[in-house]
Amino acid sequence: MSLKERNFEIIKTNGVNLRCVVEGNGPLIILMHGWPQCWYLWRHQIDPLIAQGWTVCVPDQRGYGMSDCPSAVSDYKILDLCADIDGLASALGHETYVLGIHDWGAIVGWNVAQLYPQRVRAVIGMSVPYTRGFDPAWCTQAFWGETFFYWAYFCNEIGAAETEFESDIRNSLLTIHMSASGNSGESVNPIGKKQMLDALPAPAKELPSWMTEEDLEYYVELYSRSGFRGGLNWYRNIPTLMADTKNLEGMSIKQPSIFLTGEVDPVRMMAPHEAQAKHFDDLREQHVIKNVGHWLQLEAKDEVNEIILDFLAEFV
Repeated sequence: MSLKERNFEIIKTNGVNLRCVVEGNGPLIILMHGWPQCWYLWRHQIDPLIAQGWTVCVPDQRGYGMSDCPSAVSDYKILDLCADIDGLASALGHETYVLGIHDWGAIVGWNVAQLYPQRVRAVIGMSVPYTRGFDPAWCTQAFWGETFFYWAYFCNEIGAAETEFESDIRNSLLTIHMSASGNSGESVNPIGKKQMLDALPAPAKELPSWMTEEDLEYYVELYSRSGFRGGLNWYRNIPTLMADTKNLEGMSIKQPSIFLTGEVDPVRMMAPHEAQAKHFDDLREQHVIKNVGHWLQLEAKDEVNEIILDFLAEFV
């Protein structure tokens, strides 16, 4: 289905309005994106899920796209981000739901599964494994010394990253997306770098097969509206994430789950997925997709769709 034919709804949840794609009939699945994305990350999964019998809800999450984008850092604390998602299910009249989660959507989504165990039926995790290991020191430049690390850059001086990315939105989105993909160029030495785009490889002149010029322009259109602050504020709450979820310490992910990652996803270097198995009661499969980076749903859409539809068949 084309972009113009998608059904968008504005849904009020947990005090914010989230613009969502809502289509299909059947049990509910909510698909959660991360940074710097929007609902459009999941565009290749929506129709196959509808065909399998799902009601599919894909929000622009708080701070993104056409959804509300409050400016205060405190508006993006982990418990609110989780309540946003659970509230979507209630607003749509569903008692239970399945989660598809990626990047920051995965960090929040794992917590949704733990906070609402009677509501979440199953979880499809992508790229970011479950962990309780978020050290607040990682958000300080003092921890990294002369080495550039993007969490510290986002957190140390509010407004600096926004200014950098918004000066040329198209180049920023293209560079970030390409650098985390299987089409990344040669890595850049991060020592002494002061801005993120300087620490990333320059993108190739030609777009990869999984991103068209129309795709890129759609992202540019949405980020021209929302700006980057909302998404960056998710990172600025990393120092409070563990403290705000102390009640989840030692709690497992109880739902049937699978996990997918790209072979060359840079997140694998930061958070190896093998270590997460001990946190699950029913982790059924972990898939490493060859020659693929961070954007699994785009770079390997057919293989991803086959895996997730096979897993979901028993829940529809």
